[in-house]
Formats: sequence, structure tokens, C-alpha cells
Amino acid sequence: MLIKDVMTVHPACCNPNDTLDTVAKLMLEHDCGEIPVCDGNALIGVVTDRDITCRAVATGRPVLTVPVRDVMTRNVYSVEQHEKVEAALDLMEEKMVRRLPVVNQMGMIVGIISLADIIAKARMLKVALMMRSLAKRTRKYGVALA
Repeated sequence: MLIKDVMTVHPACCNPNDTLDTVAKLMLEHDCGEIPVCDGNALIGVVTDRDITCRAVATGRPVLTVPVRDVMTRNVYSVEQHEKVEAALDLMEEKMVRRLPVVNQMGMIVGIISLADIIAKARMLKVALMMRSLAKRTRKYGVALA
């Protein structure tokens, strides 16, 4: 099964100059925890609910004025839409993330794939094994999943 068959298409995106309250509203409206940050159609980062909470709210920064560029995750792991779902699972496991932006051959955002997408449409055993591995690694290293 290919990533394009499982991913959420047409994800809500933001730009680096948007404020965090705008992004939080997008997350609420689209029932998601990660918004790709794009410069035009090019993926340059992601902002997660955790980024907003830990890098702004917990440090007392006002979400009404803080731009996305100040808290976004710049080191983005992504997958290409024509790769197999297993490639996304392997990358999620390796990098300990639950969501990955999906790009086309030109690096433009075309979707997002999450564990929830995969659970809904792919084999349960591989997902269960990956979740077990993530849980073990998270406990071992004291790392929270993004």
C-alpha cells in the first residue's frame, strides 16, 4: 500500500509569519495536532500542539503575538507520496514521531500521514509492533513523542 492511499490530503497549512492563535484555531477546526509550515508550496517546517504548549504557553509568551517561525520545528522528516506505507512507519519509529508531512517529487506538501491514518487503513500487526517499539524507546530515553 502506498502513502498516497492512506494519507490525509489537502492539509491545512500556515506560513511562518502567522501567529500561534491562528494555528491553534486551524488545529481545532481540522481536528489535528500538527500544521505544516510552508513558504509558498514548499515545506519549511511544522508546528505541533506540543510546540505551542512547550515553546510559547509554558514560557509565558502570548500566542496572539508570537509568530510560528519562533516555535516551529524546522528539522522536518517527510515522506514522498509514492513510497510504501512501511517507509513511513519505519521513519516514524526511527525518529519517534506520530505524524509526517507528505511531499511530491518537487518537495511540495500534498498531505500528512499519521499513525491514526495508518491504523485506520493498514495492517494492525505492523502498527502494533511499531507502537510497542516507540513506547519502549520513549520510556528508555525519557522522550515525549512529538
